[in-house]
Amino acid sequence: MAIDTRPPAKLEGKYAAILVCWLLGNGCLFSWNSMLTIEDYYVYLFPNYHSSRVLTLVYQPFALGTLAILAYNEAKINTRKRNLFGYTLFFIATLLVLILDLATSGKGGLGTFIGICVISGAFGVADAHVQGGVVGDLSYMKPEFVQSFLCGLAASGVLTSSLRLITKAAFENSRDGLRKGAIMFFAISTFFELVCVLLYAFVFPKLPIVKYYRSKAASEGSKTVTADLVAGGIQASTIERDEEDPKLLERKGNKQLLLENIDYALDMFLIYVLTLSIFPGFLSEDTGSHSLGPWYALVLIATYNVCDLIGRYIPLLKFLKMECRKLITITVLSRFLLIPAFYFVAKYGDQGWMIMLTGLLGLSNGYLTVCVLTAAPKGYKGPEQNALGNILVLFLLGGIFAGVTLDWLWLIGKGW
Repeated sequence: MAIDTRPPAKLEGKYAAILVCWLLGNGCLFSWNSMLTIEDYYVYLFPNYHSSRVLTLVYQPFALGTLAILAYNEAKINTRKRNLFGYTLFFIATLLVLILDLATSGKGGLGTFIGICVISGAFGVADAHVQGGVVGDLSYMKPEFVQSFLCGLAASGVLTSSLRLITKAAFENSRDGLRKGAIMFFAISTFFELVCVLLYAFVFPKLPIVKYYRSKAASEGSKTVTADLVAGGIQASTIERDEEDPKLLERKGNKQLLLENIDYALDMFLIYVLTLSIFPGFLSEDTGSHSLGPWYALVLIATYNVCDLIGRYIPLLKFLKMECRKLITITVLSRFLLIPAFYFVAKYGDQGWMIMLTGLLGLSNGYLTVCVLTAAPKGYKGPEQNALGNILVLFLLGGIFAGVTLDWLWLIGKGW
């Protein structure tokens, strides 16, 4: 018996859902990007600790380890509790950064640095809950929802960079200006994380289009959406499942899904290995001194973030969206030519070339991420799409962790 998987002609709430997905994506990385973007403040507080590299290196094992456990047990986990826990932890951890700075009166030292590292680990745990959980959740809905969430992730970088440039300029000439800018920055971040908790808890589950896709996933055997359906006013017991044919409720295991999509998984891994081996550590510390002075690293990071965001919107133009699996893999591999390009430009080029290369790094990162995560779930049932979304994000975080580790290689011959 064939199932009609097409949604009804009119489903309300599509554009509201796209907006909420964008805001939730923003919230997923807003806190972490805030910590990266006030790098100039942490370099001032902790000049001997390589804070941009250390904080990222602390963050990643927590994110990767937590997501590995969550992805393995994905079919049994209550998605609503998982995502709400993640956003609530983001809110608490961001608030703690603010409290720690106020409690120590902006003084550096090893104790404060360890406290910042612990909070960085908490961000990693929160990210694993939210990023894998929401991408999995949206993978069985419209591709535009995943794309909007991914654009939100990139937009958090743009927003934090813009806010940082504004707060740095506003407080540049005042006494203790760096610290004042950083405090204002984290106050805004804390408020935004609270907004995300409320959006996911009370707004998103009540949108008609979201209720439709979650009901459809439940009818295909998904047990992870029950609490979300209840939050949307639907009892899971009222959803008809096709009991005549139990095969319709069977789903492929994680191992089979991974083997069928190993190219996509490796693509995700390699995209982020390359990106994180250059951004943000190399761009923050290893690009030499130029006429932009202390603004140089901030301009490079802002350039990367803006281009990453633009890259994630390019696939909205159908004729520019890459869907051929082999072509995606070839493009991912060709990005590795950027490593020698960055090395030679840092050594012999001027800041214009470095800004251009940084833009290309961001543009390709955003574009390829959306191409892979919107193409991979096609042709699977709801529960399988959810599982595949989690697996791909696991490889994404694995790539980030490997990239962050390789980023230390740039320090060879520099006294480390």
